[in-house]
Amino acid sequence: RIMRPDDANFAGNVHGGIILKMIEEAGAIISTRHCNSQDGEPCVAALARVERTDFLSPVCIGEVANVSAEITYTSRHSVEVQVNVMSENILTGAKKVTNKATLWYVPLSLKNVNKVVEVPPIQYARKEQEEEGKKRYEEQKLDRLETKQRNGDVIFPIINPEPHTVGYSQSSLIHLVGPSDCTLLGFVHGGVTMKLMDEVAGIVAARHCKTNIVTASVDAINFHEKIKKGSVITISGRMTFTSNKSMEIEVFVDADPFVDEARERYRAVSAFFTYVSLSKEGKPLPVPQLLTETEDEKRRFEEGKGRYLQTKAKRQAQLQQAA
Repeated sequence: RIMRPDDANFAGNVHGGIILKMIEEAGAIISTRHCNSQDGEPCVAALARVERTDFLSPVCIGEVANVSAEITYTSRHSVEVQVNVMSENILTGAKKVTNKATLWYVPLSLKNVNKVVEVPPIQYARKEQEEEGKKRYEEQKLDRLETKQRNGDVIFPIINPEPHTVGYSQSSLIHLVGPSDCTLLGFVHGGVTMKLMDEVAGIVAARHCKTNIVTASVDAINFHEKIKKGSVITISGRMTFTSNKSMEIEVFVDADPFVDEARERYRAVSAFFTYVSLSKEGKPLPVPQLLTETEDEKRRFEEGKGRYLQTKAKRQAQLQQAA
């Protein structure tokens, strides 16, 4: 679809959350189609995880975003989908790849939302494809478990914080989940949640830099539990690490199902977003160093530095292979 002014920031770049929402919608469509392709219990595919997503190039107002999705692996109860986004300048015909993402879905029964139905198998062109897919499946399953175990943090407001500290830029957004946010099963679309997460992360980055900022990448987004219609969700973001030209922001979503009084508030989603600061000409700017004050902030900074160096090493290895 064509990108409109309400899809973009004041600099004319389309919000990362808009692209993430389109990616998730494509994945949900193809997964739901596949899971209902054989006789069996009707179901809807629910997003469980998004692997690292790099924003290779910005999409601008007036360009057309083309989203394509392909199922690359199926286990008994999950579907792996790879999605590519390409932008097209319809005035010049120029095209460029802007995003690549891998998503994991699980099919939930329309009759019983707590029941995960079986996924029809796909045919692989090569035996190696199935083996590689199974390896990716095991890796993401382990990572989701580890992430859920460390999800206990809560962000509290800080009175009169100093500039460039964690407390100075941290932000939260509260949203009441309505019918338009939900799937046929009455649970929030993964794309809606990711769009809200990107908005909060963008506010954190802009507060820290006081400049135009854009999404550079998103580390794995893990959907730990479903969010029901009528819940109040709190999306919280805080700066965890800064390099010379990038910022890592931790974002998590807590759900408060006050319609269902028997359930306490719980952690539903978590992820790390990376942003870069841009000048008015669209060139990268230096990022102010994050000032850490507490032991927890220093620990999170070192963990973020480790993720940054690991990603940097992977990219260098990929460039060497391509050469």
